[in-house]
Amino acid sequence: MAKTQQPARVLSIAGTDPTGGAGIQADLKAIAAADGFGMSVVTALVAQNTQGVRSIHLPPVEFLREQLDAVLDDVDVDAVKIGMLSNTAIADVVREYLPRFGDVPVVLDPVMVASSNDRLLDAEAEDAVRELCQHATVITPNLKELAVLTQNDEADDFDVAIEQAQAWADKHNTAIIVKGGHLRSDIADNAVVRPNQEPFRVPSPRVDTNNTHGTGCSLSSALATRLGAGDDLERALTWSTNWLHEAIANADALHVGKGNGPVDHFHRSRRLQGGAELFPVAVVTDENNDGVAASRNISAEAETSELPAPKLEAPGPHTQRMWDVGAQYFADIQDLSFIQQLGQGTLNREDFRFYLQQDSFYLDLYSKSLARLAGMARNQKDQLHWAQGAAECISVEADLHRTELNDDSRGSHVESDTAAILPSRVTRAYTDFLSATTHTDDYVVGIGAVLPCYWLYAEVGLHLFEQNHPGHPFEEWLDMYGGQDFLDDTRRVLDIAERALADASPETRRRAEQAYAQAAFYEVEFFDQAHRR
Repeated sequence: MAKTQQPARVLSIAGTDPTGGAGIQADLKAIAAADGFGMSVVTALVAQNTQGVRSIHLPPVEFLREQLDAVLDDVDVDAVKIGMLSNTAIADVVREYLPRFGDVPVVLDPVMVASSNDRLLDAEAEDAVRELCQHATVITPNLKELAVLTQNDEADDFDVAIEQAQAWADKHNTAIIVKGGHLRSDIADNAVVRPNQEPFRVPSPRVDTNNTHGTGCSLSSALATRLGAGDDLERALTWSTNWLHEAIANADALHVGKGNGPVDHFHRSRRLQGGAELFPVAVVTDENNDGVAASRNISAEAETSELPAPKLEAPGPHTQRMWDVGAQYFADIQDLSFIQQLGQGTLNREDFRFYLQQDSFYLDLYSKSLARLAGMARNQKDQLHWAQGAAECISVEADLHRTELNDDSRGSHVESDTAAILPSRVTRAYTDFLSATTHTDDYVVGIGAVLPCYWLYAEVGLHLFEQNHPGHPFEEWLDMYGGQDFLDDTRRVLDIAERALADASPETRRRAEQAYAQAAFYEVEFFDQAHRR
């Protein structure tokens, strides 16, 4: 299916939640977050909040027909999400109308039992929902609902849940999403189970929070939107799982309700908006001549917390000022989901491969900037160090990248096409900045530009190295950037920078600080881009 040019037009047929965390309210938020245009047909008016369901009112079935007719008479729909149906009569009407939507993806979330264990479907309607499942493109039951559908005991293991789903899928020729969110384990993986095919599993680390109200509604609606936009089921689930993980990870900050609160549907959107800000990176100096660069403000926590001190101490006042200028950016890096998941070992392998592909391109051009500094260095010792750094970029580090990228045993869902190894806009902007600065400005300013790739990388490496262990999925990468060789190289660069800054004029030091801040900004963007693509 070719991708539509406009946002996918997605219809949610479901019940309501007046507190906004589940049902149609959550559906519309998830559809918008997944870049769709949401529409809604109400099947049930539910008096519920974050603490549970109080009562359910079912409008007349004829009114359901009128709502569906109103949409179908006027709008071309790209995808349909079906949620709460409540009884046989409602399920039968929805099944009757499905052919009128044409050949579009239909995602059925067979809402039977809420996470609060409230029953949301009449027992006699279960057969009607089973019948409707066979008309859906994919169904997204929670584990309780999967047990009801397949007439099994509730699975307490992900592999058991996949076995239940596989038997159902094979028998009824319907794809199923198995969701691990309700399992008691460190993972909350999801999986695509297709008839007579090997399951496709999407890893997702568990988030320690009680604020997961409406996650089932939200996942199915995001999935429908991505399918309506032209993604295949595997890619749609990968996107939706990663998006929902971020929404859950940031749910506690919403402070909505006294029970199990909702997820933050728009955290990703705000994060991307922050990454798109066009304000220039500027070093602001106060009356005490203390410099600081404006942050990307990825998180309120990073913005308000005390700025971190470097583990590799500055060798003098000039490099200390450099750190102070860019400390907020290091705080932002620590707060990135990419860095947190890399340390935990839960980072999606596809995201890591994308990062390595971009870093391989970056290192090739970064080596040329270091070679340029070698040509401008003011003594032979410094010249030799810059030259050795340039050589290592295209030997030791690049070899590690190539080994990781060529290891087919780890698998990936990234296509092996030319576009996958072209530089992203962030990578291109960063390398262009480095090339321009080192080739057109003063030697000291060039040092300021290349310094964050040493210092911030070393600090990130030390931060992550504390979480490294034998068998860590990214053990070799963490070993290199938290290892003694890279730390020693960084210390030598800091010594070179301190001496060069001390000999420079105040104006040159100011430009070097500006270059350092700009490069530190790009370091945040570079780490974050795998989650923004």
